[in-house]
Amino acid sequence: MGRVLIAAGVVLFLLGVAVSLGARLPVKLGRLPGDFVFRGKNSVFYFPLATSLFLSLLLSLVLWLMRRR
Repeated sequence: MGRVLIAAGVVLFLLGVAVSLGARLPVKLGRLPGDFVFRGKNSVFYFPLATSLFLSLLLSLVLWLMRRR
């Protein structure tokens, strides 16, 4: 249980750093190729497909590495 809490804290810390430095990162989450934006007359609909796949892959990799130890 302790390792899980430490890993969750590290992940949250890294996520916080990524969000705070988001403008300086070369990859902008939410604006990747494959993220769809539909603009209507009075509305905007975002469908972040590529960002969702990227975050899912990253989270799967982290969990796989944690389980391996």
